[in-house]
Amino acid sequence: MEMEKIGEKTAREWREQCGIVGVYNHPEAANLVYLGLFALQHRGQESAGIVSSEDGKMYTEKGMGKVADVFSRARLEQLPGRMAIGHVRYSTAGESSLAESQPIVVKYAHGIMGIAHNGNLVNAEQIRNRLVDDGSIFQSTTDSEVIVHLIARSKAEGFPRRIIDSLSKIEGAYSLLFMAEGHIIGFRDPRGFHPLALGKIGESHCLVSETCALDLMGATLVREIEPGEMVIISDAGVRSFKPFPPEKTSFCIFEYIYFARPDSTIHGLNVHMVRKEFGRHLARETGVDADLVIPVPDSGTSAALGYAEESGIPYDVGLIRNRYVGRTFIEPKQSIRHFGVKLKLNPVKELLKGKRVIVIDDSIVRATTSKKIVSLLRSAGAKEIHMRISSPPTCFSCYYGIDTPTRQELIASSHTVEQIGRFIEADSVAYLSVEGMKESVGHMKEKICCACFTGDYPLPVQEEQFVQLRLFEPI
Repeated sequence: MEMEKIGEKTAREWREQCGIVGVYNHPEAANLVYLGLFALQHRGQESAGIVSSEDGKMYTEKGMGKVADVFSRARLEQLPGRMAIGHVRYSTAGESSLAESQPIVVKYAHGIMGIAHNGNLVNAEQIRNRLVDDGSIFQSTTDSEVIVHLIARSKAEGFPRRIIDSLSKIEGAYSLLFMAEGHIIGFRDPRGFHPLALGKIGESHCLVSETCALDLMGATLVREIEPGEMVIISDAGVRSFKPFPPEKTSFCIFEYIYFARPDSTIHGLNVHMVRKEFGRHLARETGVDADLVIPVPDSGTSAALGYAEESGIPYDVGLIRNRYVGRTFIEPKQSIRHFGVKLKLNPVKELLKGKRVIVIDDSIVRATTSKKIVSLLRSAGAKEIHMRISSPPTCFSCYYGIDTPTRQELIASSHTVEQIGRFIEADSVAYLSVEGMKESVGHMKEKICCACFTGDYPLPVQEEQFVQLRLFEPI
């Protein structure tokens, strides 16, 4: 791939996965799920949905867009019952439409069930093809619907056993919530790719993707669901099972780098503190003389604080983020240079003029956005610009629930760090090492998935099976 051609590519950022929330035995179950989804909005802004249950019936409200846009008081009042599950979606597999939104609710031979899924199944396409050949009819393109069909076809006795039987046939990343037969079931895949936590509100229980949701719901953290664990929440309380043989934990490192909210705690580690540690290691490994450390907001903020503390170089806010940019914006007829980046970020000229600046970001994908940020800082009068990245070079695609470009589109897969620096026109570029990243997560360093950096996939994948959505417009 020619360097000049990269600059012409569609700008692409990491996209969040999905967020799930479940509440059992609470008179305001749907309202609490709504609050939980609101706290997990960062994990998906494409669609939102809630399903509640009362007297053996299920009630569904779903829509495209953010939680606050989908749910009104009137819609929440249409969700009665003491248990509910909810979902915010950014699709990593399948199309983008209301038909793809979750939770999925179906009637089948044993009654009615609801399901919400965060993750990606690496063998979904093969299973789907077999099911279609056997006469199954699919209503969506999501890999989550494969699980529904497997449960419906299972001959096992009882809903929990049908879930176990179905999940024994799939491979990949899944944090799942099921609602059926008067209880809620949570299940985390044996490798624990993505988080799932158990909380409590009085005598009620809840399951959430991240602990930050518990805070807004007024719940307390009981514990995290372990990899390979199934929890059944019913009037009998919370029961735990581990039906599958243990696997090596492969927790997604990008939860710590970018996806999770900084105020969440995952595997006993606060996300903000981990990101600061990334920044500290980055400063030790890639130090350079400068006058100022600034973050690319908000993804680089925590790491920039750690870098500044470790290096002794002052931290300040050199780029201001416009927090009110919506999904669409009418671009002026007269083209403005770097309009898309300027719409989101604006430099503080008085702070930057004549300064040697270290810019901290969490990752570089195609490098087109980094190039435009460097140009903005140059135009603001920065004397030197040193780009520092609080993760290693991203050279490989993810197939476990994160929307990433193909490997051919990742600039680090085909260019050296020096070439990337020349392309974005920075005075220097440096990344955190894989070793430094692992040291930053302490006791988790042998339990993380680093496939997007190393190509060492914990589960085998075939790239041609994964055609990720192209939801990004040129900037």
